[in-house]
Amino acid sequence: MDISKIDAGYQIIELKQGAVGHVELVVGTCEGKPFKAVVKTQKKWKRHGDPNSWRREYDLYTSNLDIVFTSDFRWPECYHAEINNDETKLWLEYIEGVSASDLTTEMYENIAKALGRFHGKLEKCIPQIDNLCSADSMKNYYHYNRSKKELFNYIRQSDCKIPAHLCKMIIEMDNKSDKVWAKIEKLPIVLRHGDFFPPNIFYDSGNVVLIDWDSAGWSYLGEDLISLITDGENVDKMVEYYRRCVPAYLKGFNEIADASQLENAYIYERIIMHNSYRLIDNVNWRNQPKTHDEIKFDLDVLQKIYEMGN
Repeated sequence: MDISKIDAGYQIIELKQGAVGHVELVVGTCEGKPFKAVVKTQKKWKRHGDPNSWRREYDLYTSNLDIVFTSDFRWPECYHAEINNDETKLWLEYIEGVSASDLTTEMYENIAKALGRFHGKLEKCIPQIDNLCSADSMKNYYHYNRSKKELFNYIRQSDCKIPAHLCKMIIEMDNKSDKVWAKIEKLPIVLRHGDFFPPNIFYDSGNVVLIDWDSAGWSYLGEDLISLITDGENVDKMVEYYRRCVPAYLKGFNEIADASQLENAYIYERIIMHNSYRLIDNVNWRNQPKTHDEIKFDLDVLQKIYEMGN
C-alpha cells in the first residue's frame, strides 16, 4: 500500500506537560474514520527509593499483566510501546467516562468491588512481572515520615496546634504499629496500582479503567483502598466511602478467592499510618507556607479519619 495516498489528518492537543512526562491527545480521521489516541512520553527520573519507576509503565505494558484483568477492571489498551535510552513512549487508548470528583458514592462502591475481584483473580494467577515496588513500600513510607523528629515531637508538645484528639489517634497508632504491621504482613499479597485516587480512575457503565501505572507494585490486601477513600476532594463523604468501600472490596475478593478467614484487613489502621505524618507535615511545616484553606482541608481529612474509627 502506498501510504502517501492514505487520506488521513490529525491534530495534537496537549493534556499534561511536566518535567519528566508529557501526555498528548491525538485526534484525527483516517480514510474517513475518526480516531483518538493518547501519546505518553516519559523521561528518565529518580523517585526516592524507586529508581526504575520512570520506565515501569513500559515494562508493564510489554509484560503479560493483562491476562489477570477482569471483564470490568482493566487498563487502557496499548497500541505501541518503545524505549530509547532514557525515554519511553506509549501509544494508548483514549479513555472516556466519569472520573475524579464526578464519581458518585455508588460508583466508589462498585469500583472497590471490581478492585476486589481483580485482586482475587490475581491471588489465583500471578504472572511473572519485573520492576515492581516491594510489598513493604507503605510500611517504609510510614517509618520514613515518622522518623522526622520535628514532626514526631510536634504532636507530643503541649503547644501543638493540631487538635488533641487527632494527636492522640496518631500517637496511639505509633505505640501499636509494630504489632499491627506484624498482622498486616500475614494478609494475602496482591498487585497494587499505587496511585489509586479518583483522577486516575475512569468509570463507564460498570467498567473500571485505570491510567498511570508508574507506582505499581506488590502490597498487602486492600492497600489501594487507602488512596481511593482519602485522596479525593469530597472530604465530607470520606466516612461513607470507608464504610461502603471496604465491605464491597472484600466481597469482590471473596467472589473469586477466599478471605473469609481474615480477622481484620487493617485498612483503617493503614489509613492512619499512611496519612497522619504526611498531613501534619502539610499543616505545620516550614518551607512551603500553606494558606488557611489548605490547612483546613488537611485538618478536615484527619478529622474524617478519626470519625472512621467511631
